[in-house]
Amino acid sequence: MSEGKKLRLVDLSLPIRNASFDTQEQHIEYTDHLEMGRLRAKAYGIQPDDLPLPGVHAAMERVTLSTHAGTHMDAPIHYGPTSEGKPAKTIDQIPLDWCYGDGVVLDFSWMEAGRVIGVDDLKEALKKIDYQLKPGDIVLIRTDRWRDFDKVDWVMRHPGMGRESTLWLIEQGIRMMGTDGWGWDIPIPTMAEALKNGDKAAFFPGHYAGRDKEYCHVEKMARLNELPTHGFKVGIFPILIERASGGWCRPVAFVEE
Repeated sequence: MSEGKKLRLVDLSLPIRNASFDTQEQHIEYTDHLEMGRLRAKAYGIQPDDLPLPGVHAAMERVTLSTHAGTHMDAPIHYGPTSEGKPAKTIDQIPLDWCYGDGVVLDFSWMEAGRVIGVDDLKEALKKIDYQLKPGDIVLIRTDRWRDFDKVDWVMRHPGMGRESTLWLIEQGIRMMGTDGWGWDIPIPTMAEALKNGDKAAFFPGHYAGRDKEYCHVEKMARLNELPTHGFKVGIFPILIERASGGWCRPVAFVEE
């Protein structure tokens, strides 16, 4: 950090919660201190009042969770079994140096739901902020749709990336990218309708680009609107889940002020 400057940390994640409007499975079972006191007393063969704080033990939760619920990182194996002709990486194989770098925010908060962000859109957004991408940058697609987290149709409110735009970012040396929309591609029902009408290329084109070029993206981020367009660091480290196609993460931006 530069001398004399303060560091502001910005949480770029959304919470896991019960009754979420996310379509990915997530359920939290809470056990409070008194319940745990009784459960542990039974397990240890003692009376609850024998505990150091009578009747009270450490609270605990049990979570049932899809690896793609909440703010999470997709590994290349999520997109298909191979990437660049080799076995695709699982989340526990993602290089850590992909997960920390200079952040770049491209603003598409003005774009309507269901629209595909193209290469020209990316180039125009970069031109507006006078920035040239370099290998190792972490590109964040700002839609501001994280604000709709508690709307029942949250999953339908975001624009998304396409095949060509995703490949173009990878070709600039970008291995890690993310969005504060529900998904990387446009809403699934919209893509599914196009598929039913015979347009196979319209079905998860951004995801499936990872079969040809290796990359990761993070979905369901938040508060990208609180960041400068560039000139900050971002860390996005996934939970280490063996052989998994995705992993939960808590992205954090480090902004000098």
